[in-house]
Amino acid sequence: METSPLLFDLGKPKPTTRDIADLVKAGGAEALTEAIRRADQARYQEVQCRSALNPVKGMPFAWTLNPYRGCTHGCHYCYARRYQTQFELGADDEFASIIFVKTNLVDVLRRELQKRSWTKEYVAVGTATDCYQPIEGHYKLTRRSLEAFRDFDNPVGVVTKGPMVVRDRDVLADLTKGPGCTVYISVPCVDEDVWRALEPGTAHPMQRLRAVRELVDAGIRAGVLMNPIVPGISSKPSLIERTMKAIADHGAKFVGCNVMFLEGGTRDHFMRYLGDAYPHLVDGYAKLYAHKYASSAYRAEVQNLVGALRTKFGLNKRENATDYAAAPAVRDAEQQMLRWAER
Repeated sequence: METSPLLFDLGKPKPTTRDIADLVKAGGAEALTEAIRRADQARYQEVQCRSALNPVKGMPFAWTLNPYRGCTHGCHYCYARRYQTQFELGADDEFASIIFVKTNLVDVLRRELQKRSWTKEYVAVGTATDCYQPIEGHYKLTRRSLEAFRDFDNPVGVVTKGPMVVRDRDVLADLTKGPGCTVYISVPCVDEDVWRALEPGTAHPMQRLRAVRELVDAGIRAGVLMNPIVPGISSKPSLIERTMKAIADHGAKFVGCNVMFLEGGTRDHFMRYLGDAYPHLVDGYAKLYAHKYASSAYRAEVQNLVGALRTKFGLNKRENATDYAAAPAVRDAEQQMLRWAER
């Protein structure tokens, strides 16, 4: 008896992130035969996620959303490098060259937001890897997620180095007028040599600051996380002052700042990088970073300088935190984010 063909060819289901970890553990990164290599030479592995909203502890927010894992920005100091080891991948080149794309994220998110048990808590978007790295232009997972938050009247904060964020200023403006929204754009240093050395895959710092200006002009609460200050590289007072002035000149509503911290795979990667690019700093780092954080005395010195410059350029965050209408919970979340940035 002849059988009829399927009406719809559903194709092979996308693997879960757990499937990918098992695959790489058994055969290394070359086992990702379905990963798509694009013009930027990175490989993009589409995966299915079981949940979109991730509960977190020890952070100034209780929930995060990350459409992608891995990041082509390739910042050498990025704390998210250590997360790549969860998938049996390295924190070095594989962090920037193998990117996981959660293709079903938006559908899962919408299901989670409509649950009766969900209480519309503040969600931080893009805290593990950048939600506006270049591949977002193709998949639009971040934009569609923001639309879901808008539709369900849910407050959000967005953290990014990607000027592509201005593409979504219409949705961000709706969120700002509605449940609440804050955009945190990372600009650690405006010096071009520092930028090229530490953030090889990112947009120019001034391009990011122009994005801040565009967002603010669109009525969106946007500011800068001047993170991180990297000892011996971007820590010169003159560089910090130049960066702070540029931030103020572009209309940022606030600025937060911290000194780089190192742990896990990030520490291993950065120390190898330091040995290659700045070998004269290795011994000093061994002393300064005896633990995860730089010494408390060093951090206090940097924060004192930042505080003085914030006042000089009119960027006192506590004054500016009251100049917009938002629910108390949203304002509190922003303040906690800034305190976290300055730990």
